[in-house]
Amino acid sequence: MIKAEGIEKGFGSLKVLKGLSFSADKSEVVSIMGASGAGKSTLLQILGTLSTPDAGSLLIDGIDVLSLDSKTLSEFRNRKIGFVFQAHHLLPEFTALENVMIPAFIAGRPEKDAREAALSLLADMGLSERISHKPSELSGGEQQRVAIARALVNNPSVLFADEPSGNLDTVTKAEIHKLFFDLRDKYGQTIVIVTHDPELAKMCDRSLFMRDGVFVDE
Repeated sequence: MIKAEGIEKGFGSLKVLKGLSFSADKSEVVSIMGASGAGKSTLLQILGTLSTPDAGSLLIDGIDVLSLDSKTLSEFRNRKIGFVFQAHHLLPEFTALENVMIPAFIAGRPEKDAREAALSLLADMGLSERISHKPSELSGGEQQRVAIARALVNNPSVLFADEPSGNLDTVTKAEIHKLFFDLRDKYGQTIVIVTHDPELAKMCDRSLFMRDGVFVDE
């Protein structure tokens, strides 16, 4: 599902990624660990097509994404890729349901279709009673569940998560961790998670460790 080879990225004289290669199979859950500054989030942004590498190749679902023009890449990202971040990035003026429906509208899906998909996902998240609530009326864990539903509404092939439980209490964190695997079992997404949490890493099919812009044995 994901195949990256020889990925390099620098910012001025600072080389953040140093010829790194990465792959993930369909429906595989892979965690990436490492100290702050190791290059984890930079790699995730490149794999998620939010940033362009200085060198290397990247195939997602068989598509050479680095060769796509910006409009085609935006459409590909909207249909094929979902993102979950530590900060929920929900739009405060919209309800939970509306927040989840927005990527479907961007993809040009009819309102009835978008609404049905959003309601089904929010039910999977245990949020059927909270669909009309705005983010300020939801707990941190509930907000993150809405963000995960939003990431999945277009049924992407790949879900990228950057410290998805970093701001949550211990109980809520465990619930969110389990949720990723329940979703993988139901929807079959490939999931790549950047995390500092060893408990989450242990749950994954495979865990990689980064140091100074490369993967190392740990």
